[in-house]
Parts: sequence; C-alpha cells; structure tokens
Amino acid sequence: MSALPCAPMEAPAAWALRFTLGDWNNRASVRTSQHDFLLPEDVEQQLETRHWFPPAFLPYLAHPAIQAAGAAVRHRLAANHLVHFLDYTTLLEHRIVNRAVETIIHGELPAYIPARMKNAALQLYTDEGYHALFSNRLAEQIASRYAIVDRPVMPLRISRLNSLIARTPQGNRPLAWFLLGFVSETIIARELLDACRDSLVSSVSDMLRDHLADEARHSRYFAEVFHYLWLTLNSRQRTFSAKLLLEVIGLFFEVDPRWLQQSLRGAGIAESTIKEIVDGLADAQASRQRAKTGATATLDALKNAGFFALPDNQKLFAKAGLIDG
Repeated sequence: MSALPCAPMEAPAAWALRFTLGDWNNRASVRTSQHDFLLPEDVEQQLETRHWFPPAFLPYLAHPAIQAAGAAVRHRLAANHLVHFLDYTTLLEHRIVNRAVETIIHGELPAYIPARMKNAALQLYTDEGYHALFSNRLAEQIASRYAIVDRPVMPLRISRLNSLIARTPQGNRPLAWFLLGFVSETIIARELLDACRDSLVSSVSDMLRDHLADEARHSRYFAEVFHYLWLTLNSRQRTFSAKLLLEVIGLFFEVDPRWLQQSLRGAGIAESTIKEIVDGLADAQASRQRAKTGATATLDALKNAGFFALPDNQKLFAKAGLIDG
C-alpha cells in the first residue's frame, strides 16, 4: 500500500488547519498537570464515601451475594478491576495507540499527511506515553496495597488486537493499525467522561480527569483524520476497513472471563455466583448492547465521514446490532 502523492481532491485545503490538538503547550496534561498520582494518606477514610472504580462500570458489584459479602470485599473487587484497567491502559497506550499514531507520523497511510496533522500526531504520541506513566504509577501502588500479584502480562483484549493485526495481510497493516487507534481513542473519551461522574478516591479521580482532558482532544483528532483518510481509500480498502472496524468495535466490549473469574474467586465469591456473573456479562446480546451504547462517538465519527452512506456498510453494522436498520 503506497502513500498517495497529494491530499484527496474531495477534502478542502482548509482541512489541514483542523488537524491540531489545540493549545497543546498550555492544555496537555503532560505539560500542565500538577498531580503526583500518589495514594492519599487518608485513603481508608475516603473509601467510606468514595470508590476505587465507578460502580456503573462494575455491574456485578450489585449482585446480592457480593452486596452481602460487605464493603471490604466490594472495595477489593473494585481495586482488582482498577489495577487491571490501569495495566491494560498502559499497554494500550504504548502497544496499540502509539503504534497507530506512528502510521501518521511516518507516512505509512495511503494519504498525503499535512504538516499540522503530523505535528499533532507527535504531540499525541507524547500524551500517550504520559498516560502510560501515570497509569502504571497508580497501578503499582494499589497492587502493593492489596497484594495483587496475579496480574496478566498481556490482557486478553491486547492479545486479541495483536492477533487481529498478525492475520492482516502485510499491505493492509498500517491501515489496520490506524483503525485500531481510531476506535480506541473515540471510545475511551466516552468511558472516561462517564467514569469522572462518580465520587472516586482523589488520586484516581485526578488521574481520570487529566486523562479525559487529553482524550477529548484525541478523539476529535482521530475522527478528523479518519474522515480525511476515508476520502482517499479505494473500494477494496473501504471494504477491508468496514469489516475490520466491526470486529474491532466488538473486541473493545468483550469481557475477559478468565480474569474476572480469578478476581471474584480471590475475593472468596462462591463458584455458583461467579458462573452466574460471568455468563451474564459474556452473553452475546449483552456484549452487543455494551458496544452499541459505548461506541456512540465512534459510530458518530463514521457517520460524519460518510461511512454509512454506503448501503453495504449500513447493512453490515445494522445486522451486527450496532445501528438501527
């Protein structure tokens, strides 16, 4: 797949002015944040009224058996989930998102890359490295506090995304990497916004808010680059992209049954309860509903780019239950 020598004819030249992260020097958390992301000394007191992780993201905490187990068990399960989320985020930022950004920086995509787009990509790359840093720093403290040692070296979702790339033909891999980053960055902004609405331990709240401030700009940037790129793709590349996007969106809303079982088992939850919880979350219909609800920003970006103007794409995503037919 060779890069095109010029910008797509359908894209106005003024688009080159859109591909920025705004006033990055004065807005990026890596440049402005004063947070140290250390656990507060009064963390136990805070946990009387706050959470490690948003309860809305952990629906299984509402299960009667877990409610009956008491607050200490619920805090332990939420801490488990937070550490898993932070470990996953560290890898996602380094191994997936920044690899996607590299395709822009180094001209691997089938499109002309305006200077502003490349500069913003370099800034975004820097942001993601900082996100990995503070995610890892917080994860290590919480894992130490709760003696969490069984942390997956490679979370299931990262493994599945890597497997998807591995089976992609070499010529399509840069495009595939970009699409993984596009889906990730348009999904995570919504997730972080929802997470920031809960009352959380102060250092966790600080971390999520700093992350959200950056990811809101990243989401907009990736949506704009996708729109620009979509105009350059030929019919074969568009067909490839549509199928891959559908698969990637699904992967981002699957649960990790093995890890969840381990987390619940380690907190002393009965096997019958574990099976009930995991089966309910892993159900195909439940996964589709999570994707339809959680990927709204991604689906909106696709719509704005004219993706669903193609009847085959409309049918493909409607059949998968992501959009209305």
